Amino acid sequence: MLLNKKVSIWYFINEIKSQIFFIVIFAISVGLLDLLPGFRKISLPLNIPALVGTAVSLLLAFRTSQSYERWWEARIVWGAIVNDSRTLVRLAVQFLPEKEARVFAERQIIWTYALGESLRKLPFSKRVQEYLDTHNIHAFNVPNALLDEHSQQIQKLASSKLLTEFQQMQMNDSVTKLCDSMGKCERLKNTVFPRSYSILVHILIYVFAAILPFGLDDRQLTVEVLITILVPTLFIAIERTSIIMQDPFENTPVDTPMTSLAQTIEINLRQMTGEQNVPLKKENPLYFEM
Repeated sequence: MLLNKKVSIWYFINEIKSQIFFIVIFAISVGLLDLLPGFRKISLPLNIPALVGTAVSLLLAFRTSQSYERWWEARIVWGAIVNDSRTLVRLAVQFLPEKEARVFAERQIIWTYALGESLRKLPFSKRVQEYLDTHNIHAFNVPNALLDEHSQQIQKLASSKLLTEFQQMQMNDSVTKLCDSMGKCERLKNTVFPRSYSILVHILIYVFAAILPFGLDDRQLTVEVLITILVPTLFIAIERTSIIMQDPFENTPVDTPMTSLAQTIEINLRQMTGEQNVPLKKENPLYFEM
């Protein structure tokens, strides 16, 4: 999750260092090639590199737009999870005895942490694993199994006449919304950009870098090489930014702050059920938090 502090520039450089190195070698090689007698006579109108650069820019603009849309959708989904978690526990507090309401709250807290860890494909944290072992929950899709536990408890309470049909319907509706949000997260996680799109963009960037020196003044070799390095590097940096943003559940600085949101949900739900000594959320000193 991005905070007010700036993301470390070294993090970003580290993400594209291999591409920068290849571009530098490529630009120097093409620049020196342009000095050979056989290639010195070749001179392209600057409009041709500009045309290729425009095509690259349009493709990058589309990709960046689509990547941001995926990132923003992930954030909207987790905003809905925050709201629906509060709604579910609020209904439980209104309709049920305190003990039953706290059971719902505790399970919902574990669900939010388990969902975030599942999306990041991380091992479950100690508290999540202890809850699963205590309640004998073993399933391929643990978050879905926890929602099943919600549904089963609602059914038992309705059978015991502790919930009316209307109350049962309201609580089931909240569980349904949580399930819908979980499905949206899984869709974003499992749907990726076609690899062919990245290959096409990379090919065009290197075609642009290859023909650019032949449209520049050969008498300024240093300037020619620097421009051939700088412009493709900017293109690669933009593309890398879009690649990072298109995967909003991957433990990066632009990741959806699922752990942070889960902590917020936990604090809210424990306060709603009247628990004492609710731990406050600690401020993260880093430039980003997960």
